[in-house]
Amino acid sequence: MAFFKEDLMKVSAFIFDVDGVLSNECIVIDSSGEMLRTANTKDGYAIQYAVKKGYPVAIITGGVSDAVEKRYKGLGVADIYMGSKNKIKDFEDFIAKYDLNPDQIMYMGDDLPDYEVMKRIGVPTCPCNAVEQIKAISNYISDKEGGYGCVRDVIEQVLRAHSKWLEADTNIQSI
Repeated sequence: MAFFKEDLMKVSAFIFDVDGVLSNECIVIDSSGEMLRTANTKDGYAIQYAVKKGYPVAIITGGVSDAVEKRYKGLGVADIYMGSKNKIKDFEDFIAKYDLNPDQIMYMGDDLPDYEVMKRIGVPTCPCNAVEQIKAISNYISDKEGGYGCVRDVIEQVLRAHSKWLEADTNIQSI
């Protein structure tokens, strides 16, 4: 499944879930009870690059993790909604803050808590290992799994369509 050019051209902001999108589906619990997640460096580079290019980026997750918050703040993400019990409310806060049109937002989710927001936005996307209900409403299904480059996939496609993904402009660092 490939994006249609008109889908890519209308994107002006990104929203991502964490578990199953920015991290893989596995959570390791350490001896103190902290839930540890993975993070893909290529996804991180793409997020930082999108922020540098002026795209608002939000993270909306039901999880709560100081490490997740630190990572994405370190990449320049200003809008991180942790412990989200109502993703619609957090979504509405984000679009109001930046005066965004929901049709111009790309959201990547993988499971049922993402469903209602994905039904309200213009460019719903998901990793290839998302649940069937999410795949059914997605305009694009990445060939990458959550935590393995699916975020890089969609950001790079959008920025290339907008002529903002330039190989010569690589002076940023991911963490």
